[in-house]
Amino acid sequence: MMLRMPPWGSVSRDGDPPLPYLNFSRAEWAALRANVPLSLSEEDIAALRGRNEPVSMADIAEVYLPLSRLLNLYVMASRGLNSMVESAFLGCPRISVPFIIGIAGSVGVGKSTFARLLQAVLSRWPDHPRVDLVTTDGFLLPTRVLEERSLMQRKGFPESYDLRRMIGFLAAVKAGERLQEVPLYSHEAYDIVPDRFQTVDRPDILIFEGLNVLQTGTDRSMVASDYFDFSIYLDATTSDIESWYVERFLLLQRTAFRKPTSYFHHYADLSPAEAAQVAGRIWNRINLPNLEANILPTRERARLIMRKARSHAISEVRLRYL
Repeated sequence: MMLRMPPWGSVSRDGDPPLPYLNFSRAEWAALRANVPLSLSEEDIAALRGRNEPVSMADIAEVYLPLSRLLNLYVMASRGLNSMVESAFLGCPRISVPFIIGIAGSVGVGKSTFARLLQAVLSRWPDHPRVDLVTTDGFLLPTRVLEERSLMQRKGFPESYDLRRMIGFLAAVKAGERLQEVPLYSHEAYDIVPDRFQTVDRPDILIFEGLNVLQTGTDRSMVASDYFDFSIYLDATTSDIESWYVERFLLLQRTAFRKPTSYFHHYADLSPAEAAQVAGRIWNRINLPNLEANILPTRERARLIMRKARSHAISEVRLRYL
């Protein structure tokens, strides 16, 4: 496979040398599936896809199966290296620790659906059937704290998370510690659920999905990506992401927002035009600034960049080879 410069985006800034990526069209990427069997049914896909994110059997075969094959190779290589270091160099028994995959990208780009489908495909491999998925939503500061700090309009920005707890969780998981708890987040209540937790107990693979998981620190402290064995950035043009965000908002406005317990219930009776205006204002005031300042600048830190077309389908893939 020859190295090609990508036909989209920028691989370097301010005259820096090109970044070391191999670039694949969808067809080229699909060919890397080799003989990996199709492991999901139409019913599986229907249960895992997002509200406004079409996913087909072709997407599984042409995008997720080649990715699962690549990740399986990384998992096996990581296990072999860890075993060699611990037994041959350190002379101690091997401790099984999770292989951690970080998934980053903007609000509205489809990270949650992507992560769920990847979890399902990876869990079909015989060598790593236990695949857990954790989102950074559980590490958001409670609404009470965000209000006290005047951060409700910056929810999703780095300062709105309990970073100490997030890093502590990743460090404990990577150290092989058992029964680690992650606070549960309710999208309906738009808040952390008191005294409710997701328990992570030494899975074979941990998928860690969130907006700012590839962000670097401002000091010498550890950051989330220090604990990743592999990282993926889900990419698309900003205009497409905005359109998807508005479309999702309008769908939720007709469904989930109608529940009296929904934090956004006050939007339920808006007309479609009014709801679209509200979604546009939220995008421009919160999500777009966060994307431009904190999320998009981390794209080239990912090991793999997957580019979505306007249809939501992955159209191009960029793999860092160094």
